[in-house]
Amino acid sequence: MIAVLLLLLAILGAPLFAVIAASALSGFYGQEVDLQVVAIEIYRITDTPILIAIPLFTFAGYLMGESGTPKRLVRLSRALFGWMPGGLPVVALLACAVFTSLTGASGVTIIALGGLLYPALKEDGYSDNFNLGLLTTSGSLGLLFAPAIPLILYGIIAEVNIDHMFRAGILPGLLMIFLLSAYSVQRAVALKIPLRKFEWKEAWGAIRETIWEIPLPFVILGGIYAGFFAISEAAAVTAAYVLFVEMAIYRETPWRKLPNIMRDSMILVGGILIILSVSYASTNYMIDAEIPFKLLDFTRRHITSPLSFLIVLNIFLLALGCMLDIFSAIVIVLPLLLPMADEFGIDRVHLGIIFLANMQIGYCTPPVGMNLFIASYRFNKPVVRLYFATIPFLILLLLTVAVITYWPGLSLFLVK
Repeated sequence: MIAVLLLLLAILGAPLFAVIAASALSGFYGQEVDLQVVAIEIYRITDTPILIAIPLFTFAGYLMGESGTPKRLVRLSRALFGWMPGGLPVVALLACAVFTSLTGASGVTIIALGGLLYPALKEDGYSDNFNLGLLTTSGSLGLLFAPAIPLILYGIIAEVNIDHMFRAGILPGLLMIFLLSAYSVQRAVALKIPLRKFEWKEAWGAIRETIWEIPLPFVILGGIYAGFFAISEAAAVTAAYVLFVEMAIYRETPWRKLPNIMRDSMILVGGILIILSVSYASTNYMIDAEIPFKLLDFTRRHITSPLSFLIVLNIFLLALGCMLDIFSAIVIVLPLLLPMADEFGIDRVHLGIIFLANMQIGYCTPPVGMNLFIASYRFNKPVVRLYFATIPFLILLLLTVAVITYWPGLSLFLVK
């Protein structure tokens, strides 16, 4: 009865952290365990040094979103790639992937870049359905690229090296961008979209305009992979660098807005940390109640091979991605999946890329994918129209997920 009541409260919109905490308290109380254990588990999150990277990267992404970075990023991409067939859609894919990797939130990307790219695509002659499908699905592309927060959060929960997660996401993420770019080029050729002439003056102007932001990915990734600093140190360097560049050099954001930007970014971080902390307690209860082992035993009886397990896993994660945001899904569902994946010999880094790739697609999957409703609001279009507009892109992304799932080497090549 308590489980049904908690599920009903979640459906009615009760805060997710409250539902998770209540389930842990109820479970421990039923086992006659001192409820102080919940507070101890919540406090245990402070022993995770890597956790400091989440607020620092989030603040840097929010600050860039409030400045002129989206416009400069689009201008640079268009100047360098706009001359290609399908150049502007490729620009949209690259710009959205980079921006989402920095903010960790696909909805923010649709809102920040959608207003710039949608009229530009329309002006170039692309069909409305193509534009809507492209921008809705590309909003979540960067979740596999460092330093996206979901990669860090997965590494914390699954207890795997976050540097390995950063490396593992590169090739699968590039494959997604390549397939969507190839489709965009095909559509541009079919629609006979006129090509833009490459202009050295515009390219040089765009490079000069973004000269302070171009080094940022190289500073983050180069510093981590070269061993100059750890993930948390990279986050601190990123936040300090972005703060200096945006506030002291570009000066596009007034200082009086900085407290509001900090507050908005920390609201997101606070939500993540609260869910993460109470999920530690909930996970501990599930382990004490042997729930993962019961699920594992059920899986052994009904699923006999890694192949069938992966098929069921993909279907489950796609459905999950429609209903839960990626942060909640990681902290709630992942502890249940890890023992089963270990039983079938699936590498935890590989599992992480499968998990995040599916959740990324779930954002755009009808009928309740979050990006569909954000794009419907942003572009003032009926959500049903977006269902049909995203279908070609979803087919390609699902094909990519199949490749990621059944070819572990794609994810693990750069790790090994």
